[in-house]
Amino acid sequence: MINAPLDEAVAPSEKDAKLALESSRRLAPYVDDNLEVQIPEKGRKREKLVIPAAAVRLLMNILTEMSRGNAVTLIPIHAELTTQQAADLLNVSRPFLVKLLEEKKLGYRKVGTHRRILFKDLIEYKKRSDMDRGRALDELVAEAQKHRMGY
Repeated sequence: MINAPLDEAVAPSEKDAKLALESSRRLAPYVDDNLEVQIPEKGRKREKLVIPAAAVRLLMNILTEMSRGNAVTLIPIHAELTTQQAADLLNVSRPFLVKLLEEKKLGYRKVGTHRRILFKDLIEYKKRSDMDRGRALDELVAEAQKHRMGY
């Protein structure tokens, strides 16, 4: 397995983005299937490789993001992140993230003097936070409609 640093995203060139768009279009009909591909073996005939459906879906997501010009990185669900990496993923400042940790709104563990956050815990926090924001927005919309504010 190739291990790239967690903060190392792969940014597509314009040529890569176009190729990713075409590849994602051609791959779309097979997104729920195991995919058989032929790969050339140096000095030998082509060999068949079977890619599991889950990996095909992941590849489709990667290609879609690349086609939009977005940088892409893969993070294993069990990965431990530094406070800066976690803050970057949430798009918040590091001090704000540390405050979340100290308020026990997000789990972490200490490694020496450093805090480490599990990626899965970060994603769970983000889902909860997004749901809370959605509920608050729904309440604001309902209140605006109640007062005929044109929303």
